[in-house]
Amino acid sequence: MRVALHVGQLRQRVPGGIGRYTEALCREIPEFGVDLLTFAAGSVPAREGVTLPGLTDLGQPHDGARYELWHRLRRPRLPFAADVLHAPSLAVPPRSDSALVVTVHDVAFLNHPELFTRRGVSFHKAGLAIAEREADAIITASSFVARQLINLGFDEKSINVIPHGVTLSPSADQSEAERRIDALGISQPFVLQVGTVEPRKGVETLIAALQRARREIPNLTLVLAGPVGWGEVAGLNAPGVRSLGLVDDSLLEALYSTASVTTVASRSEGFGLPALEALAHGSPLIASDATSLPEVVGDAGILVPPDYPAAWSKAILDVLTDNTFSDDLRARGPKRAAMFSWEASALGHFKAYQHAIEMHSDRRRGLLP
Repeated sequence: MRVALHVGQLRQRVPGGIGRYTEALCREIPEFGVDLLTFAAGSVPAREGVTLPGLTDLGQPHDGARYELWHRLRRPRLPFAADVLHAPSLAVPPRSDSALVVTVHDVAFLNHPELFTRRGVSFHKAGLAIAEREADAIITASSFVARQLINLGFDEKSINVIPHGVTLSPSADQSEAERRIDALGISQPFVLQVGTVEPRKGVETLIAALQRARREIPNLTLVLAGPVGWGEVAGLNAPGVRSLGLVDDSLLEALYSTASVTTVASRSEGFGLPALEALAHGSPLIASDATSLPEVVGDAGILVPPDYPAAWSKAILDVLTDNTFSDDLRARGPKRAAMFSWEASALGHFKAYQHAIEMHSDRRRGLLP
């Protein structure tokens, strides 16, 4: 089986969760005997430990301009053949005679368009329409998103729910992790929020919750690890708020392993990789009880309604003031995270590719509409 995987997300300054997902597929899918080739419009910056098999540079036009052509004209065609063409985001290339697989991470752009740029909403709507019309198989990481797609009219038989995985790193040197955090001028206790700093991620709720919690723990700090995204976030200069911007993987691991508590306060997530990463590192986790996050967290963390600072403040204080409770959460996290592996995710993708080939063949023979 030859699979062509679009890796254009890895050209972005911040590849984000889709980038991590794409890298994991590049690493794991060949283990199932797949002849994987990758492609993007423009060169892809090298990343340590990431191999992109058979990488093809499509050249000009790059990124957004090419995606507009793909979505509006379904041109230009790709200069190679494959059994499966996989779009791991809603930038959906035109296929020739390949089975088409599209990963839909979420439809937040439909439910909360105010949290996206107008261009972003338009782009994602176009990609979603193409996915519904052309894809032989849809992949999504959560049952929550699958239900949303079915409600939008997608064929339930085409949808494959395949959770993401997490890479369980060897136990970190805790003293070295603490030294790195100390060098940044961050002292205990601190709350960690990982992800783009933008309204959709609930950062303003956390800042308000921090101010409440600091009435009881005056030296409490909120550490934001992630680049500035789209939209205005008020309060970033409030007392106790520390924004680190984009951090590398080794520093991120040090943050997870030393944080007093990790939060994922998002209003909407299609999966929630930072929640799973926090669990894997044994960081006590507080997450929104919305969208896909309960599927990831299970009983290994605290679930709180988004947009309620008082509830977030209480949950944070419950963890920080009860060592038995905190220790229990630290123990539950890695056990829960062990249920999610990239190997299992890749196997699910391999089966979805096989299913897509069968569906595509049946359509060509006129057995399906």
